[in-house]
Amino acid sequence: MNYNGKRFVSVANSENGEVSSKTFFDYKQERNILSATYSGGEIVKGTLIGIVEDNGCLNFKYNHVNTRNEIRGGQCYSTPESLSDGRIRLHEKWKWVDSEPTEGTSTIEEVI
Repeated sequence: MNYNGKRFVSVANSENGEVSSKTFFDYKQERNILSATYSGGEIVKGTLIGIVEDNGCLNFKYNHVNTRNEIRGGQCYSTPESLSDGRIRLHEKWKWVDSEPTEGTSTIEEVI
């Protein structure tokens, strides 16, 4: 699975998460290295960096600045699902690794 040039939007998130349906992610992939920028909703600007595993799962760390001018960060493990229309849905398990050490789940889907 290749994520290069794909755009995703959040469709579900735990209450303690900050991304929403207004948050868009723009992915780049070089070999097995994944990077992305994201923004929208409560997120002013964010970046992520990680690895695409052989099975297509993503293992990455993320950091962003929110609308309260806070720097937040965490780590995430995403499992892909191929949708019937050819798009990718990612099921994410994440946790904050900053002042609020909580965990959550989210779902993002490819935007075509």
